[in-house]
Amino acid sequence: MTPPTLHTERLTLRAPVLADFPAYAALMASPRSAGMGGPYDEWQAWGMFCHEIACWQLFGHGGMTVLRRDTGEAVGLVGLNAGPLYPETELGWQLSEGHEGQGYATEAARALLDWAFANLPVQSIVSYTGPDNLASQAVAKRLGAVIDPAAPVQDEGDIVWRHHRRSA
Repeated sequence: MTPPTLHTERLTLRAPVLADFPAYAALMASPRSAGMGGPYDEWQAWGMFCHEIACWQLFGHGGMTVLRRDTGEAVGLVGLNAGPLYPETELGWQLSEGHEGQGYATEAARALLDWAFANLPVQSIVSYTGPDNLASQAVAKRLGAVIDPAAPVQDEGDIVWRHHRRSA
């Protein structure tokens, strides 16, 4: 599948390109990646970067680089993950240092979630947050997700947030 390019009022979401890797590697090497098992070295980041891209071919969805429309600056990542290592389809988001608190994560995640429900045969999607990651929990709440204590976790201690397909 050819990945879509999504536009919101302030953002463009597009599939990662090779030129995105240095910023991706820096984000994965930073303490900001701790909630997803990091920090990661460059080799590990490369594998994760390739996963973001490969998911589009394997599953019809994957990772997206989030860019500000006014400047073209990359501010983070949003993605849909699936496959043998995931209990079910997951929506995740992560912002680079200095871009939090501006609504970018919610805006990007909403755009990808809406795209997913319009294009994928899923009734719900999950997001995983650590119990101390209050910022990501707030994003999940703003997206309308609810805690699903019965859902399998990705990593021990995760909180699973369930996003349900909205009624027309």
